[in-house]
Amino acid sequence: MTHPLVAALEGRFQDVRNNQWSLNRRLQAIADEVRTKSPDFATAVDHFVARLAQAEAGAGAPAVGEVMPDFAMPDQDGRIVRLSEIIADGPTILAFHRGHWCPYCRLNMVGLAEIQDQLGYGKIYAISAEKQEHTRALQAESGARFPFLTDVDAGYVLSINLAIWVDEFMSSLIAGAGWDVPGYHGGQAWILPVPSVFIIDRSGIIRRRHVDPDYRQRMELDSIVEAVSNLDPDRH
Repeated sequence: MTHPLVAALEGRFQDVRNNQWSLNRRLQAIADEVRTKSPDFATAVDHFVARLAQAEAGAGAPAVGEVMPDFAMPDQDGRIVRLSEIIADGPTILAFHRGHWCPYCRLNMVGLAEIQDQLGYGKIYAISAEKQEHTRALQAESGARFPFLTDVDAGYVLSINLAIWVDEFMSSLIAGAGWDVPGYHGGQAWILPVPSVFIIDRSGIIRRRHVDPDYRQRMELDSIVEAVSNLDPDRH
């Protein structure tokens, strides 16, 4: 049986996914639904996010002006994608997200799919630790034509200081709602990324980034389009 909160969030997701609202306004609708349907869950999230902010989660991730470390990850079809190869084709947008179970991430992927044709030579790559059955499902749901990569065992986000460990109290709430996060990853650890966007030029240098431990907030879509436009000489 579907948890009542999950059912409510699914309904709200479907209500707002195609709205012409800004991405963060759509995300706020999900946060409001959580607060209405489960105030205790919302309060727990508030406290969890506050602890992450106090610990400056994600602050040590690669910064603007630095080279983004290379990686090799399988995409949704099992093909290996290397950052060092894809940047040669133009600006690269790396969008780290929590996974197909997270309504905020689902809306984020829907939003990115909405702008995928506005990026010129810019290419989006969505990254999570989820197994390919879940990355394929999220790609299909969002209408995305960009790749969804699997960061196996969250190894890459751990290496770039973008990972968080979900504490026992918060993980019990998430699991109690029916979301088997470790199972989605094919492991046992409660490790998630700080949802982030890194916009990288052809030299591998980070030109813009958005890193926020409050997973209810994401980089706005028009800001991504603008940042990529500034890197793409064929857009001027």
